[in-house]
Amino acid sequence: MNLQELSASEKILLAEQLWDSVRAEADASELTTAQRKVLAQRLAEFELEPEQGESWDSVKAQISQQ
Repeated sequence: MNLQELSASEKILLAEQLWDSVRAEADASELTTAQRKVLAQRLAEFELEPEQGESWDSVKAQISQQ
């Protein structure tokens, strides 16, 4: 398939199909035991000291500056 030969609407349809495929795979994937353990540890640490770390707005601002 030559992407250059596709019309704009065909490219958009293809992109949507690709995105749906990726999303379906991501939805179907399960966390490993190790991943669940790390998430549980991070949540426990946050609950002990919720003031630690940075807010999402602060992190987003830092990313936007780069």
